[in-house]
Amino acid sequence: MLVKLTDACRPSDLEAILEALRGEGWEPRHRGRIVVVPVESGRVAHALAGLDGIESIDPQPTDYKLVARDACPEGSRVVAGGVEIGGRELIVIAGPCAVESAEQVEEVAVAVASVGARMLRGGAFKPRTSPYAFQGLGVEGLELLALARQRSGLPVVTEVLAPEEVPLADELADMLQVGARSMQNFPLLKALGRGRQPVLLKRGQGSTVDELLLAAEYIVFHGNPHVVLCERGIRTFETTTRNTLDMGAVAALKALTHLPVIVDPSHAAGRSDLVPAIAKAACAAGADGLLVEVHPSPATARSDGAQALDPSEFAALMRDLAAIAVLCGRSMAASRPGAQAAELARLRAHIDAIDAAVASLLSERFRIVLDVARVKDALGLSLHSPEREQAVLERVARLVEPPLEPEAARVVFEAIVEQARLVAARRGAPAPRDGSPVGPTPRP
Repeated sequence: MLVKLTDACRPSDLEAILEALRGEGWEPRHRGRIVVVPVESGRVAHALAGLDGIESIDPQPTDYKLVARDACPEGSRVVAGGVEIGGRELIVIAGPCAVESAEQVEEVAVAVASVGARMLRGGAFKPRTSPYAFQGLGVEGLELLALARQRSGLPVVTEVLAPEEVPLADELADMLQVGARSMQNFPLLKALGRGRQPVLLKRGQGSTVDELLLAAEYIVFHGNPHVVLCERGIRTFETTTRNTLDMGAVAALKALTHLPVIVDPSHAAGRSDLVPAIAKAACAAGADGLLVEVHPSPATARSDGAQALDPSEFAALMRDLAAIAVLCGRSMAASRPGAQAAELARLRAHIDAIDAAVASLLSERFRIVLDVARVKDALGLSLHSPEREQAVLERVARLVEPPLEPEAARVVFEAIVEQARLVAARRGAPAPRDGSPVGPTPRP
């Protein structure tokens, strides 16, 4: 039964109503202007007779009562790590499918934060279809996510698979995810209901909308009203995409429940090239947010690399979403200067590492040039080989990729070839005491 409260209902009126219901041995649940009594009985009206603050007592036409739109007609908002989901802002949660290393998750965290992502996703415990697939780093993964949160400032969303994982995840994460395979893991749902962190509940691969709402009801019934629903596609006969995204379910959920609804375009598509289009469609369908997989190197990802965007692709998506969000009456977070500065530092450090590798490879190349010169001496061959040098330059020009142009690569390698020729020409000569170069003077 639903007990609807009047706008003028005072806290003392509500307490009297709850006490009267408990006195009958029932366990009422209160949400907004609704009190749910898990019985179908005319005794409810008798127990509440004469009490103030009651507008009506009605049967609940659905099995889910606490999460139904009637329980909070204006829609509820869930706050996770200071980020509000369900308001005007389109919330984008981004990160790798699985945490693989400290460097990987921190790189992604800083990159997605710099372009406006509001939360960091990452799997520490991974449910995999094959027992031979990467199962995640477990507790170590949770700790790495917590460190990435410090670096990027993004609250963390991570999946839990079993009730015993909830207490530690409650301490280290800001929002706990129930994956599609666990949507009807009822002991887990009850444990999350007793937990303190908000819950991101994904729809099962073969589950109906009603079943998703009843799974959410389990969590709310056991004490945790902070639930966000996630549509991620269902299994159908279609094989072009990994799952069939039920965009109609997004609109239906917005009408049936007061809970916020987000969309996971990555698991729906299974292909990174389709993710941007699906993400933009979800925004237009009324989703409150998106859950997007981002990996610094999708080709080498240990889990679901085919559907992950790289940081540059994600940045392009965020620019497109910002324009679409305005048309849909929503806003998006701006890029954060602090995160951008951290991203700049990361990129510079990456360049420094590449420079060090290039310097080491150049040194090795010149050592081999000396070996070649010695072999030529033994064979009585000329040191200078214009045909060989030209072949090297042509091969390098074919190997380079944008944004480096072939002609620019030729200029760089012409300098390398000339310096190699000088090194070979002065082989065996004693080093001058004053440090001045030996052999021909290089061209400016």
